[in-house]
Amino acid sequence: MPTVLPASARTVDIREEYLSLSRRKRMYGGILLVVFLAMFVSGFRIAEFRNAASLSEGFSRILDFPRDLITEAWEKSANLPAHAARAFPALVETVNIALVSTILGCILGTLLALAGTRGLARWPRLIPLARRSADVCRAVPEIVIALVLIFILGGGPVPAMIAIAIHTAGAQGKLFSEVNENVDLKPLEGLASVGANWWQRTWLGVFPQVMPNYLSYSLLRLEINIRASAILGFVGAGGIGYELRNAMTFGQGKFDQAAAIFLLLFATIVLVDQVSSWMRNSLTRGRGAQ
Repeated sequence: MPTVLPASARTVDIREEYLSLSRRKRMYGGILLVVFLAMFVSGFRIAEFRNAASLSEGFSRILDFPRDLITEAWEKSANLPAHAARAFPALVETVNIALVSTILGCILGTLLALAGTRGLARWPRLIPLARRSADVCRAVPEIVIALVLIFILGGGPVPAMIAIAIHTAGAQGKLFSEVNENVDLKPLEGLASVGANWWQRTWLGVFPQVMPNYLSYSLLRLEINIRASAILGFVGAGGIGYELRNAMTFGQGKFDQAAAIFLLLFATIVLVDQVSSWMRNSLTRGRGAQ
């Protein structure tokens, strides 16, 4: 007959095993921390060696540009409204780039999410392909895609729109797929029992459950894409970022124009953040009330 240990002995064994696992976890955590610090110090030293000027030498001048910009903008504050008015069409172009790329990216992300979710995909064998496609779209930064497209298509808003849409598709495909995994399958089973096809099951059984989360994530992505489209303007993709780069390139004498663009862009981002946050909260409250 097998030997049965008393309850006290089993408790001691479980406690010792737990302590052993805790010590091993702390040891692994300490090793990872040491490796991270070593890589951080090594990377910093390599960057310091390869830079034209060391960080310690340039740190004392880190506030020179903001000080010059604020000083000149304050002295020429009367010109700020006129500069903002001239930059407004470029701001509209930036917002348009963000809107179109968000819509296209969210549509493609929805298709990737539906194709990459177990239990919902129409062709289960293509699930790995859909997931890896989303990973690739998400892994490549927008600015890299934009630089390649600018080389092919030339400067303008189209390369920026395509670049942001591709990255948005990867990011939204991942988020939407996680939302899809929490879908209640009972409505889908009921629709299937009455002969509904895949598209009808998805439209009537999946979308009503996931749409609030889809819209919330899409609004959040719109905020991100407005900032991304402004940044891509620095590499020749058009929009207000291009105007800001030109103003900063001229340096002294154009700092008031750069300050006006900064303020206009900041006000736009804050406004979009507030509106989208209000809309997301409305969606959340509406979903909770149902």
